[in-house]
Amino acid sequence: MGSLTVTMTDVNGEIRSFSDVDEGLNLMEVAKARGVEGIFGDCGGGCSCATCHVYVAAEWMAKVGEPDDIEFGMLDMVSDVQRENSRLSCQIKMSADLDGISVTVAPASSY
Repeated sequence: MGSLTVTMTDVNGEIRSFSDVDEGLNLMEVAKARGVEGIFGDCGGGCSCATCHVYVAAEWMAKVGEPDDIEFGMLDMVSDVQRENSRLSCQIKMSADLDGISVTVAPASSY
């Protein structure tokens, strides 16, 4: 079992913390395995949809970094709910640097 911690607020506002996350998993995998409402991951983590859109807490943005061009293109599909801290959870891989990260699932959009 892992030892990293992730806090996710789902689309219903429920805050869920997981303290046994394995390094190397992406946040979409964590959310789907734990039944976090609002994360669908329709493309399976291939960065070819936006059904795992999250808002990264401001204090974590520097460590998470900006989306690459491909991810930005996918986020552009949800421009009605896109924010400066928007990321696709399938593109955020857990590491010791991200231990304690907090994200909020973005509301559904017309994908």
